[in-house]
Amino acid sequence: MVKAKKWILATEFAGEPKDSNFKLEEENLPALKDGEIICDAVYLSVDPYMRLDRDWINSVGSVIIGEQVARVTESKSKDYPVGCLVQMYSGWRSRTLVNPANKTATEAIHFLKVPDLGKLEPSLALGILGMPGMTAYFGFLELCQPKAGDTVLVNGAAGAVGSAVGQIAKIKGCKVIGFAGSKEKCDWVKSLGFDHVFNYKEQDIDKSLKEAAPDGIDCYFDNVGGNFTSKALQHMKEFGRISVCGGISVYNATQPPLTPDPFMTILSQQLKVEGFIVMRWWTRFPEGKAEMKKWIDEGKLKYRETVQDGFDNMPKIFMSLLKGANIGKMIVKA
Repeated sequence: MVKAKKWILATEFAGEPKDSNFKLEEENLPALKDGEIICDAVYLSVDPYMRLDRDWINSVGSVIIGEQVARVTESKSKDYPVGCLVQMYSGWRSRTLVNPANKTATEAIHFLKVPDLGKLEPSLALGILGMPGMTAYFGFLELCQPKAGDTVLVNGAAGAVGSAVGQIAKIKGCKVIGFAGSKEKCDWVKSLGFDHVFNYKEQDIDKSLKEAAPDGIDCYFDNVGGNFTSKALQHMKEFGRISVCGGISVYNATQPPLTPDPFMTILSQQLKVEGFIVMRWWTRFPEGKAEMKKWIDEGKLKYRETVQDGFDNMPKIFMSLLKGANIGKMIVKA
C-alpha cells in the first residue's frame, strides 16, 4: 500500500473561504495493475475559479478540483516510465494512481505529458504555457479580435491571465491600459510594456480611463467584474468588444451587487459581450502553446510566478490568492 494525502471540501463556501471549509485526509493507494502508474505532485495550481459555486467545480465531500504537474514514481506502463512528467486535473492530491489507457474522452484531454520546455521550469505548464496562458491567448484574440491601433483595457493586469493579455495586445500593435492593486504589481505591469497602469485602490477608475482613453476603449478583457466593470462599460466605444473571463471581485459576495445594471449601456453602445470557458478551444491548445513559447523565446512575452511551498498549506495559499497575494501565476511547490 502507498499512502497519499488529499484535500476535501468539508463545507460549502459562504463568503470568503475559511479553514473549516477544508479537510486533509489520507488514503491508501492499491498495488499497481498492468498499465497503471503512480504520480507524485511536483507543482499544484490554485486558481480563482476554484471558489465558484458550481457542481462541476467542487462539491462537499469531494477532492478539491485543480491541475498539477506530477512525476511518475511507480509504473507498469511502457508509455509512462518512472521519472516522466505529466500534467493532469487530479485535484488537490499529493499522489495519484492513474491508468492512462483507460481514460474516458473527457479525462484524456486533462491528462498529458508535459512537453519539452527546454530550460524553462515545468511549472510553466500550469501558467503561461498552460490553462491561464491559453485563457489569455484564445479569450482575447478570438473574442476581442484586436486590430493594430485599438485601445485595450485589462483589469487584474498583474495576474497570470491579465499580464499575458496585455502583452499579447502590445504584440498585436494595440495601446494597453492595465489596472492592478498595489505599487509592486503596477510597477511590474509597467515593466511589461503597458502604456498606462493604474492602482485601482488609490486612483479613481473613471478619471483614470478618461485620462488614458479619451476617445474610448475598443476591447475590454474583464477578470474582475462588479463595480469595476460597471464603470468600464461607460468608456466603451460604439461596437466595442468585451471578453468576460472572470469576476473575482464578486466571488466571495454574500449580498446582491449594488452596482448599476450594465445592460442599457451594452444596448446603447451596441457592444459585443461574450463570456467563455477556455476549454472550448482545447483542440487548438497546441497552436496557442507554440505561439506563446515562440514569443517567450523571442523576448516578447514575459511571465512571473509566485511560488509557495507545501502541500499541507494548500488552503492557506488558495485563500491568499483570492486576496491578491500573487503576482503572475500562483504555484504551490509540493
